[in-house]
Amino acid sequence: MRRKTLKAVVTFASASDAMAVEAAAREAGFPGRMIPIPSEISAGCGLAWCVPAEERDALLGALASGGLAYEEVHEAELY
Repeated sequence: MRRKTLKAVVTFASASDAMAVEAAAREAGFPGRMIPIPSEISAGCGLAWCVPAEERDALLGALASGGLAYEEVHEAELY
C-alpha cells in the first residue's frame, strides 16, 4: 500500500512560469514532477512542482540560480 510522504510543493502565478520550471528541470536534471495543485493549497495557475521534502533546498537553489519565477513553497503530505 502506498503511503503519503512529506513533499515540498512549489506554486506558480502563471502556467508559463510552471512550464519554464518544468523545461529547466528536464534540461538540468533536477528532481520532481509537475502536478495539479493539491486541494489543501490555494494558489495561482493550478500547477505545482513537487519534490520530496528533503530536496527542497536543492530545488530552491536551482530555481534561484536559473532565475525561475515561482509563487510560494508549501509542505504537504502527498502520495
